[in-house]
Amino acid sequence: MKRVAALALLFGCVVATPSFAALKPGDAAPDFTAKAALGGEEFSFSLANALKKGPVVLYFFPKAFTTGCTAEAHEFAEAAASYTAAGATLIGMSADSIETLHTFSTQECSAKFPVAADPDLKVIRAYDSTMIRIGSLGISDRISYVIGTDGKIVYAYSASDPDKHVENTLAAVRALKKN
Repeated sequence: MKRVAALALLFGCVVATPSFAALKPGDAAPDFTAKAALGGEEFSFSLANALKKGPVVLYFFPKAFTTGCTAEAHEFAEAAASYTAAGATLIGMSADSIETLHTFSTQECSAKFPVAADPDLKVIRAYDSTMIRIGSLGISDRISYVIGTDGKIVYAYSASDPDKHVENTLAAVRALKKN
């Protein structure tokens, strides 16, 4: 019971403090391939392949089916067509299992964009976006990146509140399209 209380206290302190994007504009985006789900269907998402088509918006979220992550998924789903119109690929990522994300991609993402599973935290650690890690378990911080076709971070936004992630990344993608 003490361990649960300590974990809750630690989580509360981490969530209450502002977060900062680990990677900055100009940094190389770590390449990855991960299991992803779109509308409940599983596939392999490759960052390198997606970048051949245009910029990629990669957003990390802490936990599927939680209040903030569900609200954020709904906002990204509503804006998915705008990302496509701007030439960008949109993908979310969390430490949840692919089985959990099958359902999340259908129910909360409305089958509008894929979500990738990183239960072993390899990609989350590569982007230095781990919020909490206890042993082999952990969750990601809420960080959104826009990655240019050259594989470099163009824009990074980190805030525990999900409200501005869509607005800010969409503006960054549209600015890229103008250039």
